[in-house]
Amino acid sequence: MQDTQNTQSPNMTGLNQSANAAEHFSEKQQLLAEHSTQPVMMTGAEMLVQALTDEGVKYIFGYPGGAVLHIYDALFQQENIEHILVRHEQAAGHMADAYSRVTGNTGVVLATSGPGATNTVTAIATAFMDSVPMVVIAGQVPSSLIGEDAFQETDMIGVSRPIVKHSFQIRHASEIPMIVKKAFYIAQSGRPGPVVIDIPKDMTAPNEKFAYEYPEEVFVRSYQPSMKGHSGQIKKAVETLLAAKRPVVYAGGGVIWSKADKELTELAHRLNLPVTNTLMGLGTFPGSDRQFLGMLGMHGTYEANMSMHHADVILAVGARFDDRVTNNVKKFCPNATIIHIDIDPTSISKTIFAHIPIVGDVKSVLTDMLEIIGEDKELNQPALLDWWSQINEWRKRHGLRYDTSTEHGIKPQAAVQALDRVTNSNAIITSDVGQHQMFAALYYTYNEPGQWLNSGGLGTMGVGLPYAMAAKLAYPERDVVCITGEGSIQMNIQELSTCLQYNLPVKILNLNNAQLGMVKQWQDMLYEGRHAHSYMNSLPDFVKLAESYGHVGIKITDPETMEAQIAEAMAMKDKLVFIDVYVDRNEHVYPMQIAGQTMRDMWLSKGERT
Repeated sequence: MQDTQNTQSPNMTGLNQSANAAEHFSEKQQLLAEHSTQPVMMTGAEMLVQALTDEGVKYIFGYPGGAVLHIYDALFQQENIEHILVRHEQAAGHMADAYSRVTGNTGVVLATSGPGATNTVTAIATAFMDSVPMVVIAGQVPSSLIGEDAFQETDMIGVSRPIVKHSFQIRHASEIPMIVKKAFYIAQSGRPGPVVIDIPKDMTAPNEKFAYEYPEEVFVRSYQPSMKGHSGQIKKAVETLLAAKRPVVYAGGGVIWSKADKELTELAHRLNLPVTNTLMGLGTFPGSDRQFLGMLGMHGTYEANMSMHHADVILAVGARFDDRVTNNVKKFCPNATIIHIDIDPTSISKTIFAHIPIVGDVKSVLTDMLEIIGEDKELNQPALLDWWSQINEWRKRHGLRYDTSTEHGIKPQAAVQALDRVTNSNAIITSDVGQHQMFAALYYTYNEPGQWLNSGGLGTMGVGLPYAMAAKLAYPERDVVCITGEGSIQMNIQELSTCLQYNLPVKILNLNNAQLGMVKQWQDMLYEGRHAHSYMNSLPDFVKLAESYGHVGIKITDPETMEAQIAEAMAMKDKLVFIDVYVDRNEHVYPMQIAGQTMRDMWLSKGERT
């Protein structure tokens, strides 16, 4: 996907309210161009905004407060960066996170000191766990008050330290351009991640000015990520792959950040390799391709998990062998030689030993592998044909089948499949966390990177709507659908107000079972049906709630009319539509790995296990 901007934003506030103010700031930008030999003097707030402009930032997601008012005043006096006013700072963080995921450009958050900054912590942790670049600008009390328990003071550096890639605190306003440059470089390079910039209010004061110069490049001596993989290791990996009889490609989110989906697809096609994706890697290999096995792991497909367990060579590309994939690490894929490609050396052999480790950028390494393989080399064809024959047998056994009876209401799987048909597998899908998340991952078809936006590592309820908003902001011409549940959507439902203000006509498909579905499923399976606080018996009328925010609501209860009603909602291109689908409350997500066992040990339905 390529980044585009939504130039039509009715009801915008804060950006263009004062033409004179914008003209005032534009004069400074003109001075920068006309008098490049003479330093232009700017306040700390103006330097921050100019540095973000020079970095190519288009949007800032934020919420104002006392410690950042100088910055907001500088934003008011310019017209290059659009500020999106959310209703909660957590949503600002999630929008910046999603903007990074869907465009590849680093999202920016702006929050005031104290509670404003700490409200972003969940979003920072979400980005950190999923290796998403993000720059969080956190206001701070004046330097003279730091450590004095001043009003709205929080040690944001200390609070966020375990969940950021790096953090800075501005000690002198003249440092701002260089620190902004370093922050973006660190966030984007190597294994991406969030960076916090803590700015005391006096560093942005309007009564002091400093010479502004934005560095063209930056060098961080202690941070030099490896991009090029070791040639000897790459050659050894190719030789091992070519000798394989039961190979599997296991691809994760690192393929997306490296923009290596084309190289991955070419490698798989050239050697006729089966491919499985992690939850974060969906879309890196076309979901409609015959060589795609589906998602693997805890709720992965039968064929993907069986193929992994019985493989003799696994090519792990930009994936980190997290616990939702491996199950019991001591029993993980016992007969497989592991080739692991990752730009982060600390991820290799962290949980699963890599027989052939390759540290480097995924795109670079796959390109080198393709060059070594050439056009004429191929795998052991008789063995590979037998392997594909076995995989197809596994597909026949399960293939994501489910009970299609509608005695107890609409099946959630059927609702997702109907959406897939209505949108021709072309929508950008976001999701929250729970049963609906797994149904969305398994039953929608993802054919391109950035088409699936989800919190994988942290499992954050409440990301779905802000993720959808950011995706729609970046790609106004695309259908964007948030698949959620009645528990998750209420975590950030106030952002329906933001959607109205900035004209973000996303669609919300709420799989409503009036309960915390995944929690209840675990209670059914492991706690003898003791449903401790998993039912939600005081839900709002979501249709009326959506309408009260100025949007459209549709209630779906009839399986016969469901697809037509979803199509009706999707046809309202300029409206946010809340599609409230009442689904079977007894439905579980299958397959489901049996905890503590191998990848091949799964529940296939409520009464059937491997």
